Amino acid sequence: MDWDIRGKHCLVSGASSGIGREIALGLAKLGARVIMVSRDAGRGQIALDYVIGNSGNRAVELMPADLSSQSEVRGLAVRYRSKYDRLHVLINNAGIIRDKRELSADGIEMTFAVNYLAYFLLTNLLLGLLKDSAPARVVNLTSDIHRNARLDFDNLQGEKKYGRDRIYARSKLADIIFTNELARRLEGTGVTANSVCPGAVSSNIWANSSKAVDYFFRILIKGPKEGAKIPLYLASSAEVAHLSGKYFQTRQHLKLSKVETQRSMRQSSAVTYNRDTAQRLWAISGALTGIAAETL
Repeated sequence: MDWDIRGKHCLVSGASSGIGREIALGLAKLGARVIMVSRDAGRGQIALDYVIGNSGNRAVELMPADLSSQSEVRGLAVRYRSKYDRLHVLINNAGIIRDKRELSADGIEMTFAVNYLAYFLLTNLLLGLLKDSAPARVVNLTSDIHRNARLDFDNLQGEKKYGRDRIYARSKLADIIFTNELARRLEGTGVTANSVCPGAVSSNIWANSSKAVDYFFRILIKGPKEGAKIPLYLASSAEVAHLSGKYFQTRQHLKLSKVETQRSMRQSSAVTYNRDTAQRLWAISGALTGIAAETL
């Protein structure tokens, strides 16, 4: 399948800092048209100036949206579709973590709302555009911490018992299950869907967390530029055009050759391949977002 990222339309969420900003910068350097999504317009503007200044590519813009709010996710999709008639790459990267259980404006546990439901909702709202623009790609950021999680449908949002790390890991597990099911549903459309763990990266996701363990993450071995390598590769390389429903994990000092890419492609946990679980999660997600009739 032919693939040249130059001039292609790429939407990147969580692009105001960290990995998202580096992915946006990498795509801009490769000549793509990049739309950066940021919750905070001020921080988003700073990131936009950074990407344009360091890439020399002026085909980069900002679309502010608080992805914890379903109305803002819908508004983002409407704004994008009203301005553009194509979308070649959707990178769902936005993420948060909360020490205490908080609810979004929609009454959804905040980590689950941003880290998973926003991915599900935005992807489905833009799916028609992705298919019309095929070949196209969806790249979902996740974490290898998903291996420590269980998809407890009776406590999906921590209603009965909340644990920061447990809920975060569960949201990342849901991302992979969703990605794999999306890939199955997209077979034959020319749209691929893959998930990637960027590795342990020092990131602003820990900004609202005060526990001692977070200090470890802030001084980790890998910076955002390193963490952005495989997500950027999955978005831009012709070598992975045929791959869908795969899980990648960034490795330290990763060289983006074909051999190293194959080494970074791994099996995710067994439950992520369970079709019954995936269909149940999809149905619940559709009910929580009110888009059951709009899904595939």
